[in-house]
Amino acid sequence: MSFVERFGLWTDAQAAAARALVADLDARGVEVVRFSFPDQHGILRGKTIAAAELPRALADGVAFTTTLFAKDTSHRTVFPVFTRGGGFGLDAMEGGADALMIADPASFRVLPWAPKSGWLLCDPYFANGEPVPFATRALARRALARLAEAGFEYLAGLEVEFHVFRLVDPRLAPGHAGQPGEPPEVSLLTHGYQYLTEQRYDLIDPVCELLREHLAALGLPLRSFEVEFGPSQVELTLGALPGLGSADAMVLLRSAVKQVCRRHGYHATFMCRPRLPNVMSSGWHLHQSLWRVADSANAFVPAGPGAPLSATGLQFLAGLLAHARGGAALATPTINGYKRYRPFSLAPDRIHWGRDNRGAMLRVIGGPGDPATRIENRIGEPAANPYLYFASQIHSGLDGIARALDPGPSADTPYAAEAPLLPQTLGDALAALRADECLRAGLGAGFVDYYCRLKEAELARFHLEVSDWEQREYFDLF
Repeated sequence: MSFVERFGLWTDAQAAAARALVADLDARGVEVVRFSFPDQHGILRGKTIAAAELPRALADGVAFTTTLFAKDTSHRTVFPVFTRGGGFGLDAMEGGADALMIADPASFRVLPWAPKSGWLLCDPYFANGEPVPFATRALARRALARLAEAGFEYLAGLEVEFHVFRLVDPRLAPGHAGQPGEPPEVSLLTHGYQYLTEQRYDLIDPVCELLREHLAALGLPLRSFEVEFGPSQVELTLGALPGLGSADAMVLLRSAVKQVCRRHGYHATFMCRPRLPNVMSSGWHLHQSLWRVADSANAFVPAGPGAPLSATGLQFLAGLLAHARGGAALATPTINGYKRYRPFSLAPDRIHWGRDNRGAMLRVIGGPGDPATRIENRIGEPAANPYLYFASQIHSGLDGIARALDPGPSADTPYAAEAPLLPQTLGDALAALRADECLRAGLGAGFVDYYCRLKEAELARFHLEVSDWEQREYFDLF
């Protein structure tokens, strides 16, 4: 009996998809398959398997070291993995022991940019059949299960900003290596500042067409490509998908964009605010709604005129506001992302909501009779782990529904409204997350402490570095 069969890890539909995949692999012209899982940062990691090994790999998984869960964004190992319990208090992770990537056969795609290569999205499990507790896709699945118990399904659409630059020098001399290595030297594709002009769009059209062709071949629900305000800045939107669909689409989108661009002499980055002259911040606006399982209708649509949302929608909105400070650590998980929160910049700086107002943290769109009525959360950065971002929204919103919270009035002047400020730094956000009992209960106290320790290790490294600002400020003066 295989590992998957022994622990009942697939549905009947997944088992059927696995059989079809093995049978059709030769016809697809695939010679290798990438097994990938999203790590704690939302970055895909994994191994590439020869096609002949696929049946065994599907049935019994692909082994990888659990030290991958110990790493911060520099790929440094933060936890003492060679001590008792591996630094996690888990015998299964002691000494860098293995876990297994178990593929979701329904996720299979042929990668259009990588010759003869297939791809599978996986979930990590221990040898005893238990899911790895730091696997964020499983945390999002658990949040969705809570939502289903309340009678709802989650629907999310993506609106993502990022930059694409021309690659000038990849900085691959031995002296450029490190943890992390030197970033590449780049040049602009456009000067920017002509938002939505056809002229600027035409300058980036070769890149957009390149991405459109490959992303469409992956089956992603593309809606639009737009030239954003800043130099070399692009916005891409995807249609709404239920459940894990949009989170899975986000990790595949980011990975695909970076790989396709690099193969064609470009550098794509989802970093919020690159340190380049005149470059603007990028955000990730998450459009979300709840749909009732009972009648497959949007639970946010108000019944009568004048109301922005239904009672359920208003309570969900209030829950997002109540847990916005703790949730910021999951929606904006990098030190860099907090440099985006500033007034009069189409980015939020405080915790409130508004009716179709792009200066508010939460923008309510739609109304009576509009089946697309939704809440747009504008707090996120495009580097966020989508599974944690979604899970934080679901747990926060469900708390608002459970306690029948009131979101208060709409903020019509969002940058002048009397409202609590969003965290100003990642450290502030992590402190708020540690103190948020709702998010600790929803994600698990152990996971929250683990996540905060990883991010605090990044902060500690940041505070040890001497910045250009410090050099300019003090070197001549003192």
